[in-house]
Amino acid sequence: MTPEEIAKLPYRPCVGVMLVNEKGMVFAGQRIDSETPAWQMPQGGIDPGEAPRDAALRELWEETGVPADMVSVEAETTEWVPYDLPHDIVPRIWKGRFKGQEQKWFLLRFHGTDSDINIETEHPEFSKWHWIAPNDMLEQIVPFKRAVYEHVLNEFQARL
Repeated sequence: MTPEEIAKLPYRPCVGVMLVNEKGMVFAGQRIDSETPAWQMPQGGIDPGEAPRDAALRELWEETGVPADMVSVEAETTEWVPYDLPHDIVPRIWKGRFKGQEQKWFLLRFHGTDSDINIETEHPEFSKWHWIAPNDMLEQIVPFKRAVYEHVLNEFQARL
C-alpha cells in the first residue's frame, strides 16, 4: 500500500484500559505476538452496537481475566485519541482496512488481588504482565503508541 492509500483509510474504533491498583501502579502486559518486548495496557476493538464503556470492561475480562465487579470506572478520556500504525504494518493488521486506531480510554480502579489476574485467557494477548509506576510507562511502550499513552497519562494524572 502506498502512503497516499493508507492516508485515506479510516481509524478503527477502539477502547483502552488503564487498570490501576490500590498503590497507584498500572497494569502492563507484554504482547504475546511481538518478537521484541512490546508492553501495553489492555485495549481492543468495539463490537458493532457496543458502548465504549461496555467494550472496555469486556476487553479487560478477555485480556486479564478481571471481571467488571472487581473494578470501578473512575474516568474516561474527554475525546477519542487516534494513532497511526507504521505504514509497513497496515497491510498485515485488520486486513489493511484501517490506518490506525481511534481510542476512548477508561481509568479502572482494581479492587482485587494479583491472584485475580489471569492472562492465560481463551485468546491470550500477553505472555507476562507486571505493575508499573505511571511515570515509567512511556519507556516500555512501542514508539508509535507513546503519544497516546502520554495523552492518557496526562488526562488521568490527577486520579492516579
